[in-house]
Amino acid sequence: MDFTNSSCGESDHRQIEESKPLLGEMSAPEGGKMGAVPCRRSMLHFNGMRYKLLQEGDIQVCVIRHPRTFLSKILTSKFLRRWEPHHLTLADNSLTSATPTGYMENSMPYSAIEDVQLLSWENAPKYCLQLSFPGGTVLLQAANSYLRDQWFHSLQWKKKIYKYKKVLSNPNRWEVVLKEIRSLVDMALTSPLQDDSIHQAPLEIVSNLLSENINLTTQEHENIIVAIAPLLENNHPPPDLCEFFCKHCRERPRSMVVIEVFTPVVQRILKHNMDFGKCPRLRLFTQEYILALNELNAGMEVVKKFIHSMHGPTANCPHPRVLPNLVAVCLAAIYSCYEEFINSRDNSPSLKEIRNGCQQQCDRKPNIPLRLLHTNPDLVSQEVTSAESRHKPVIVTSNEIHVEVERNNTVNQKLKANTGNDSEPNLIDCLLISPACSTMSIELSPQAERVLECYVEILKILSDYDDWRPALASLLQPIPFPKEALAHETFTKELKYVIQRFAEDPRQEVHSCLLSVRAGKDGWFQLYSPGGVACDDDGELFASMVHILMGSCYKTKKFLLSLAENKLGPCMLLALRGNQTMVEILCLMLEYNIIENNDTQLQIISTLESTDVGKKMYEQLCDRQRELKELQRKGGPTRLTLPSKSTDADLARLLSSGSFGNLENLSLAFTNVTSACAEQLIKLPSLKQLNLWSTQFGDAGLRVLSEHLTALQVLNLCETPVTDAGLLALSSMKSLCSLNMNSTKLSADTYEDLKVSTQDICSSRHLSSRTVQHSTF
Repeated sequence: MDFTNSSCGESDHRQIEESKPLLGEMSAPEGGKMGAVPCRRSMLHFNGMRYKLLQEGDIQVCVIRHPRTFLSKILTSKFLRRWEPHHLTLADNSLTSATPTGYMENSMPYSAIEDVQLLSWENAPKYCLQLSFPGGTVLLQAANSYLRDQWFHSLQWKKKIYKYKKVLSNPNRWEVVLKEIRSLVDMALTSPLQDDSIHQAPLEIVSNLLSENINLTTQEHENIIVAIAPLLENNHPPPDLCEFFCKHCRERPRSMVVIEVFTPVVQRILKHNMDFGKCPRLRLFTQEYILALNELNAGMEVVKKFIHSMHGPTANCPHPRVLPNLVAVCLAAIYSCYEEFINSRDNSPSLKEIRNGCQQQCDRKPNIPLRLLHTNPDLVSQEVTSAESRHKPVIVTSNEIHVEVERNNTVNQKLKANTGNDSEPNLIDCLLISPACSTMSIELSPQAERVLECYVEILKILSDYDDWRPALASLLQPIPFPKEALAHETFTKELKYVIQRFAEDPRQEVHSCLLSVRAGKDGWFQLYSPGGVACDDDGELFASMVHILMGSCYKTKKFLLSLAENKLGPCMLLALRGNQTMVEILCLMLEYNIIENNDTQLQIISTLESTDVGKKMYEQLCDRQRELKELQRKGGPTRLTLPSKSTDADLARLLSSGSFGNLENLSLAFTNVTSACAEQLIKLPSLKQLNLWSTQFGDAGLRVLSEHLTALQVLNLCETPVTDAGLLALSSMKSLCSLNMNSTKLSADTYEDLKVSTQDICSSRHLSSRTVQHSTF
């Protein structure tokens, strides 16, 4: 069947399907025929029916050829020709059949379809559509009225979209183009079809139009953006449209279009986007939008209000995707500030190359190695002592990075140990290896400075929200910034506020992110500690981080050991200046026998006795050590039960009354003891069974017990306020045989983890009496 015959004369019964003109059809025909279609459509919309856009389906087809003047006679005839079943596909350009035979031997182009109508005449076939084409009519018969209406709206949509694509592909007058875009948007908004492509197809058409016509005036830019704004409320803009929006943000950041149109679009992107890796241009558009806000008169205050609007007025943000998306935008923007230096260092693809598709390796410049230049040995011998070396600046250019580092033989050995078999050391490793290493001097362009200032300020704003701070700390661990940023004094100085907020937060899930994720991988704690490249406050932030970490770390000995190995000098220096936290750290190192070298121990004692607070704490330490030796003398009972309602003070008074070196079984059940009594319990070297049933013993006490009572075999925690955080510390107690956790706040996951670890211990030692008891969660 041929659907490309020449058009015949106009029929009086033909109904015009378009409610708004396309290019070249700006005037409506005279008479009352134009009003029939809007009435019919309004009636269809009034019933509230919604349809899925059809792409294919089974339907009965009948083709009737006739002169246009006899159409009404044929339609009212009872003797229509035969019907053929076909599986039709609604392609982009035509209506085709899966079995191209009979009536549908040739596909039917949408350009050949003059009209699509519902048949409702008397004696007409039931559930039929009429497709008018030059010289004939195609009747489509569906199984029911719903399918008929679905085919009707889908065919109309495909036909109109095809026309708009054709018309807008060759624009002549932009004022007419603007009217057509508005008509296209209105068609998408009023369509009864419910499908993602209903709103995306017009956006794609406009996106292609803009990509092919780049020389538009600013006013034309704004007019087009305002015209398509209704479609952007519930849809992400396509990539080319994002480029168009980015250009507008850069060229006219103070335009009201940025505030009125782009704001809801960016809010939708931040609330609903799931992966910026698959759509990086959405991230770039968000980045440019925020920079445009920063260019307004109020500047950062406008940005702050925008972020507050994303968080919401309540204490907890109801949108879980907002924070990760904001952090992703910040990281990408900060990375772009150092892009030139990064590319010159490792020849990595630029953001522009990533957006446009990276060029082939053969087309790229050869890698420029990171060179470590040693200074003159004679100059080093004159100016560098065995303990310290002078700081030399690092000179960074846009072509390659030169790092001038002064190191003695000890530093060389450390560097080799840290880098292993790598041919060249890591840049930050060089900067963090010792105070002998110098800082970088990086100069950014004015534009990059503004971008860096804006997005570091956003990270500060994000860290001020209590509900966002745990997730933000997790997203910034491990350190996600490029090495050049960490070596840039301006960046690390501004970011220090964020790290301080982490250090001040009492929640363990926040301040634990200051530590490295694994051994040998530096974290914020190392970066901002004395000797780190970012330290500029003589260790004040370091002291606050140590204080909060010591209060929550259940592996106290391990943490103290790491401080003794890497940060003993800074700890002693701050203690010498009267810092109470560092004085406590040095006392704990002596109490836990962390320091084995006698000379170092004497130096710590001298440091403690040089200040009043240190002298007082050292005297208290000596008193505790004398009491401990007296308490741990052999002798005394093997079993001991405290009366109910006893307190921590009562337990301390009892244990100070004699020797308890033989005590193996201690019951504190139904007493008022708390986690504070753990300091007394760890003085009992032979303790194997401990009953804490119905006490106020909590997580802090469990962390202390897990490190000192290594011989403990039976522990009863029934009806105590312990939680997962404290119970996880028990996994390190290898001698534990029986653990009662009934009526605690233990979660099912932690219970299973403890059960598995206990079974592993049983199998390794061939013991069958070890049990983990837990009846309620």
